[in-house]
Amino acid sequence: MLNAPYLPFNLPEIGEEEITAVVETMRSGWLTTGARTATFESDFQRYTGARHALALNSCTAALHLALEALGVGPGDEVITTPLTFCSTVHAIVHTGASPVLADVDETGNVDPASVAERITPRTKALLPVHLAGLPCRMDELWELARRHKLFVVEDAAHAVGTYYGGQHLGADGASESDAVAYSFYATKNLTTGEGGMVTTNQPELFARMKALALHGLNRDAWNRYGEKGSWFYQVLEAGFKYNLSDLQSAIGVEQLKKIERFTERRRALAERYQRAFAAVAEVECPPEAVGGRHAWHLYILRLRRERLQIGRDEFLAELRDRGIGISVHFIPVPLHPVYAALGDAYPCPRAIGLYERMFSLPLYPSMTEGQVDRVIAAVQDIADRWRR
Repeated sequence: MLNAPYLPFNLPEIGEEEITAVVETMRSGWLTTGARTATFESDFQRYTGARHALALNSCTAALHLALEALGVGPGDEVITTPLTFCSTVHAIVHTGASPVLADVDETGNVDPASVAERITPRTKALLPVHLAGLPCRMDELWELARRHKLFVVEDAAHAVGTYYGGQHLGADGASESDAVAYSFYATKNLTTGEGGMVTTNQPELFARMKALALHGLNRDAWNRYGEKGSWFYQVLEAGFKYNLSDLQSAIGVEQLKKIERFTERRRALAERYQRAFAAVAEVECPPEAVGGRHAWHLYILRLRRERLQIGRDEFLAELRDRGIGISVHFIPVPLHPVYAALGDAYPCPRAIGLYERMFSLPLYPSMTEGQVDRVIAAVQDIADRWRR
């Protein structure tokens, strides 16, 4: 339907509970990192089953902090995927290490076989990304890490609520990764507006990340202004300003109480899309999790371009004309000018091929059945119109 009301690609799921929590925080007189952030950390630690959780101002900060705390730096290489947002690679570059791209498999996640081909004596860590909330093939990546004595830091920006092998990512006793980084950006399954979290099962790594996250101070700096705090502190190393405020954490505490309901709703909407699009020969449905749980942060549909008279960009323009909000996840890393040289050094033809035919449809808990019907009808109509 042309000229229809615009359907946003994403809307955050914010209720009165979050609003009340923010107002209470503002009235408390304490806005920055404090007791509410500590509560958010402990709640998230219990939810994921990890031993430690550290709230931060972004997933980018979480990735960078974990790599820095593990000692990744100049002269090292870190292998990651080309099909991710640029922040994954930025985090590597900011340590002084060199990013290495491995190609993706048919799911869009990094291919362990390609990772194996690109390991060198300089490789220090692997940084897999759980694209759209679909878990990577972690057993194979952990086996490579064991064999080559590599660190593993998971980019779980899309994956709050994702299970691997029946448990949350990073769960103690079920994960061999050194750290897992999460995003609470405005579009994510759990949002604090801006924010992130890093989990680990290693006490020493947690202690170092905690110190580095707030200027390299030797104590909880926020507590020095409290009734029982001390004005005295020491700076032990040049750290960062990566802490999360109590205002944001207040939202996170309430969002975490709802995350399982959000995840179930996303799964139900994704199932509706899957059933409908399985009957459309011109598109290919995204893969589902095998032996785990997909968090369905994104619903990434793929065009079968050989069956259509138009390409991906024209297809998206037609969806826009029908008032459907869409996005593309992601423009591959080597297609950005700043990282163009990586494309020559590390060819990733499968990632480029996927990019040219993939796009993301609206998927969020507050979508109505009628809105889902509208998206499905729009895709079907465009496919019918431009079928070869």
